[in-house]
Amino acid sequence: MNGMLYVTGQPAVDDLLNTDPNALLMGMLLDQQVTMESAFAGPAKLLDRLGHLDPSRIAEMDRDEFIAVCAQQPAVHRFPASMGARLHELCIALVERFDGDASTIWSGAQTGQVLFERLCALPGFGREKSQIFVAVLAKTQGVRPTGWQEVAGDFADDAPRSIADVHDAESLDAVRAWKKARKAARDAARNA
Repeated sequence: MNGMLYVTGQPAVDDLLNTDPNALLMGMLLDQQVTMESAFAGPAKLLDRLGHLDPSRIAEMDRDEFIAVCAQQPAVHRFPASMGARLHELCIALVERFDGDASTIWSGAQTGQVLFERLCALPGFGREKSQIFVAVLAKTQGVRPTGWQEVAGDFADDAPRSIADVHDAESLDAVRAWKKARKAARDAARNA
């Protein structure tokens, strides 16, 4: 894997995301209720603290011990306890279903639908997160199983709407502006 995702503004961290499938999947899991930059920097923090991102070794750790690692300052996420538990669950699922290797999720998926279903079955990956991750794989990592566009939905198009569309500072700003406009529209509809 040698992708072209740019999100953290830290070349070494972005390189980790583009070369380590486990880091990329963990970053996507963490991408909620924090900035994209913070979420996708989380795996590098774990790597620094643990010396690895091996799902097998993480799954073997005591859950509370792993959560304590996630909570060390600076925390891996704004909500280190709940997201640490979810990361631990993700690693267990990777071990049980994918031999402890996130790349197996997509390397063995012959169609976009299979890839989407595998992602949806992971802890912390609902429909939209799975659609976005299919688009991330296709747009930044060169993973394009047949039918990926259909399962990715709107995230497959060229509009700058998600992490899948981030490849430099300018595109990061465009995605951030799109998200801000989307939130404003939701808030306006709620208050109408």
